Amino acid sequence: MEFMTALQSGLDDQKPSLFELLSEQQLASLIPPSLRYLLAVATHRHPRYLLRILNSFDELYALLSVLVERHYLKTYGGGFTENFYGLKRERVLRTKSGEIPRAQLGAPHEVRETLKLRNGDVWRNLAVMVALPYLKRKLDESYDIHASSLNLLGPAYQQHQRFPRDGTLREKVWWVYKWFLRKVYPSVNAAYYFTLLAFNLAYLFDGSKYHSPWLWLIGTRMRRLNEADGRAIAMATQPKPSAPSAGARPGETRSLFSPRTMTETVYPRMLSSLRILLPTSIFALKFLEWWHASDFARQLSRKANEGIELPPPTISGLSSRLPSNTQPRNEKKATDDASEKQPAPNATQQPGPPISATSYLPILTVPPPMPADPSNLASTNTSSLCPICVSEIQTATAAQTGYVYCYTCIYKWVDGSHPRQTAFMDGGHSTGDDESAEGWVEEAGGSRTGKWESGKGRDAVTGRRVLGGTSGLRRVMV
Repeated sequence: MEFMTALQSGLDDQKPSLFELLSEQQLASLIPPSLRYLLAVATHRHPRYLLRILNSFDELYALLSVLVERHYLKTYGGGFTENFYGLKRERVLRTKSGEIPRAQLGAPHEVRETLKLRNGDVWRNLAVMVALPYLKRKLDESYDIHASSLNLLGPAYQQHQRFPRDGTLREKVWWVYKWFLRKVYPSVNAAYYFTLLAFNLAYLFDGSKYHSPWLWLIGTRMRRLNEADGRAIAMATQPKPSAPSAGARPGETRSLFSPRTMTETVYPRMLSSLRILLPTSIFALKFLEWWHASDFARQLSRKANEGIELPPPTISGLSSRLPSNTQPRNEKKATDDASEKQPAPNATQQPGPPISATSYLPILTVPPPMPADPSNLASTNTSSLCPICVSEIQTATAAQTGYVYCYTCIYKWVDGSHPRQTAFMDGGHSTGDDESAEGWVEEAGGSRTGKWESGKGRDAVTGRRVLGGTSGLRRVMV
């Protein structure tokens, strides 16, 4: 890919190819969304501490970029990702053609010191590297929010968004800003990309020393690092020898947390360590991408899950409601031993219904499904009958508790319109008596509104709330 640029540039072996510059720009553009994604994942675990940071991510990232990029510009002569590709930034001399080939061959160190970025050049480059991308991201985000859907809203939106002649100064400025986004910003954005394309083509065919119009404005161009740069960087990053105690002020300590140690040792080393962190993180991300996309990971996880037998959902507070003759022998023996120490419960005593934590009212539920093999309670092979209609399951649908119902039954139950619910709340029983309420309330007791909860928005067996209502139900693919 460097053949075209090398063919056009002649003997200038320090001029980077356009493909190197585009690769560097692509890597730099991938860092902000990657950090935002990692921060969003961490915010789900600790929203109390990280939510404000996530909401102000663009501002915080711009501030950190200023600190990191300034250190790399002053120490390495280029940005963070530019140094990763072996690139640097240097000033353009105000001479004919801006080139001094003989001086570069005879005195490379002197030429480097002459072309090195000064303090003003560093801040101008920071404006191009940090402020300009930040402004571009904010304008794109505002355009997507306020102007992208204008064509869909039609004339009614334009009639509503007239200039507020009697409004406050803030409202007028906000109206002008949205007008700029709708009318002017698309043309400015198109001109920006067309200008970048023109400079890239001119740089590719050796018609310009600048691949970007912003570098042309500030008088800076991209170059490759050479031997003189390597020696200067090695001297700049070499740790300074410990000075004698005469240079220390009275009462000043040389501990790790002292301001002098932080600014001279800890801070530069921490920023320089990012050179190792970037390639390491890229390798880790590529490895994880391969791991999740490869068939090896799926086979390994499948083999690990082959021996796992998931038990049926266990809900605290609900009785098994199984006949006494279906109890396993070992559990029956343990029960017989315990009955010698505790008095036998009343035979007519019924287990209580689940109680709502908000209204403190009992909740209408249905009995849990019976195992297909009543003699083996630990069997995961449950009945194929719907717990609500007690018929063969049609269009199997699972709630978040793990129980499976007919789609129509569980949808109407969560929606609160199932016939069993309406009949029970009206004071009677639906067809096929409600075992869940039998023995809990008096017969023909009139309307139960205000005395019971119908189970609307809840699972039919457990009485627990279904998050998302009917949209929280999921089809089961058999």
